[in-house]
Amino acid sequence: MRLILTICFVLLATSLSFSQESHRRWRKMNQIRNDKFDLVLPEVMRENNIDMWIVMNREGRFDPLYPDMGEGYVSSTGYYVFTDRGGDRIERAALGISGYLLKEGGAYDIFGSDLELREFVEERDPQRIGLNFSKNIGGADGLSYSGYLELEEVLGEKYAERFVSAEKLVSDFRSRRVASEIAVYGEACELAYQIAERALSNEVVTPGITTLEDVAWWMKEQMFQHNLESSFGMPSVYVTGVRGILATSTDRIIQRGDVIMIDFGVGLMNMYTDMKRMAYVLQEGETAVPPGIQNAFDQGVIVRDIIKRTIKPGVTAQEAENAVYEALEAEGFNKMKGFNQFTDGDVTDVIIGCHSVGNWGHGVGPSIAFFNPVRLGFEIKPSNLLSIELFAYTKVPEWGGKKLRVPLEDDAVVTERGVEWIYPINPRVLVIK
Repeated sequence: MRLILTICFVLLATSLSFSQESHRRWRKMNQIRNDKFDLVLPEVMRENNIDMWIVMNREGRFDPLYPDMGEGYVSSTGYYVFTDRGGDRIERAALGISGYLLKEGGAYDIFGSDLELREFVEERDPQRIGLNFSKNIGGADGLSYSGYLELEEVLGEKYAERFVSAEKLVSDFRSRRVASEIAVYGEACELAYQIAERALSNEVVTPGITTLEDVAWWMKEQMFQHNLESSFGMPSVYVTGVRGILATSTDRIIQRGDVIMIDFGVGLMNMYTDMKRMAYVLQEGETAVPPGIQNAFDQGVIVRDIIKRTIKPGVTAQEAENAVYEALEAEGFNKMKGFNQFTDGDVTDVIIGCHSVGNWGHGVGPSIAFFNPVRLGFEIKPSNLLSIELFAYTKVPEWGGKKLRVPLEDDAVVTERGVEWIYPINPRVLVIK
């Protein structure tokens, strides 16, 4: 009997702790939502000359911004509708979307039926109606083709002629951060870097026995225990050799002398991280990282420092990229023509990909990255979150002069002063004994 009571007590305590954590996270997400609706939404709607923004959702097919909007129950079709009616506040309505969590969150002024949409729009008579369709940004492309046709039919030709893409509005709304959002992001980053650094240690790795996928699955288990998500799927745990990447998250056994990298991120309360870590597995008799590998890492750190002190707000991402490469070349680094297109010279070759980060591992805001060409034209604003990502290729004598690619990546916030780290960044090559 005593054993049964003890088990029941433990289960009850566990249930209560889960309940308390769920409630804590819900409250924080409500704070973020209300802050963004109050402080960011008026600014970005007016900058983009959109006086009504309709975010359409269907049961079983939600818009990518569904978590940002507060979720809720959609029985068939529902709309979040935001209307600029003047003043400091944007009117917020949920039509055809309901539920305890949405209503108790306090973000919406009006709840109604999806059948009210036409009358609702006619009463407000917006001149430009933003819809989530986009050729360039997947996160702003939540409206399906059939959904677009349905809105045309429901609202009629008069208002269908006023439809415009909300692509830039979505980018601005998501990428301009409020303090409560950055606080949550910092919490996510703390969990992420600790999982990554523990993964590349003897706590997890036994040379000659542990495989790359063992490490990746250990990381997945840590994410499960902390109720974390990811926008990257399986963590990338890979070995780099003289011919580049040898294997990624496979059954390849980790050996002494390996250079191991981790690239992954976690998701917490609709905020997603993206970071890398690097480790060296000591050979028998070694007590430190070989000088050539250490030098390659050190060159990457110098590149990171130059990037950090060069990026400033108030310029386009393209202008920031130009300034970074100019600063790097002034310090003797070589700008690569394309990814992995390094030279045979003694100089360290560099390419950067300082992309937007936040609501996914790859965000939708201004991006100082060759793989986000449209967002290179967006202006960098204070409160934007950026992944400071770089790849530096340096010759390693221990590899017969072949170049080691050192990838460094940690997440930061842009302030009026420039780039500031949110958590302890990668300071060194981790050592596995």
